[in-house]
Amino acid sequence: MLAREFYGGLMGCPEGRSSDEWIDFDLYGHQIVAHLKAGHEADLHHNAVDSHAVPVPHFGVILEMGQWEALAERLQAAGQKFVIEPYVRFKGQAGEQATMFFIDPSGNALEFKSFADMSQLFAK
Repeated sequence: MLAREFYGGLMGCPEGRSSDEWIDFDLYGHQIVAHLKAGHEADLHHNAVDSHAVPVPHFGVILEMGQWEALAERLQAAGQKFVIEPYVRFKGQAGEQATMFFIDPSGNALEFKSFADMSQLFAK
């Protein structure tokens, strides 16, 4: 199953319960469940944010900066294709954050971000 290779292998998410139809993964302390659905195709759109085309819909995880940097390095070393390469968004502004976007094998858009200053998480 591609989800097992992607989330378990590339992303390094420990596997929890599973069946022939689904797998639970520990995504940095949060549960993500990959269900098998034959013929599923995601329909992504994009919105402009900080001069980048952000995939919509997407979901994300906030990591500590060291975790974010390690994940970015692992993905880059593995040749993962990014929708938005790892970079610092809103540099010097409210909400400054390290972010990256990529697509899983099922077409789900994922964002991983980090803040040097966690008080900026919801800053306006």
